[in-house]
Amino acid sequence: MKKYLLIILAIFGSFSFTMAQNGNGREKIQALKVAFITQKLHLTPGEAEKFWPVYNQYDSEIMQLRANNTNGDVLDNEQKLLDIRKKYKPSFEKILGPQRLNDLYNAERDFRKVLIQRLKERR
Repeated sequence: MKKYLLIILAIFGSFSFTMAQNGNGREKIQALKVAFITQKLHLTPGEAEKFWPVYNQYDSEIMQLRANNTNGDVLDNEQKLLDIRKKYKPSFEKILGPQRLNDLYNAERDFRKVLIQRLKERR
């Protein structure tokens, strides 16, 4: 009986350790993303203080959309993504201005490209 209990605890322990590593990996990616975007946009401390709470809310909505609509219609998902971007456009323009808003979208795209490239190199 004790053997089975130890085996079950070992399995749950390894599962928890794996989940903690995945969470830590996400945190590292988020930290890299913050640094990348801050550098690309040349954010001042004052701008960063206003920008990051809005961006985090925006990013959270996008992540929820992607998590909840994995099997949905691609065009519907793209429209929902566009709707989120339109929703946050006035807030971002107020902080960054129109040109730097374009720079934000380009920085997001560039970060995804760099991240994908690094993942390919690791494998």
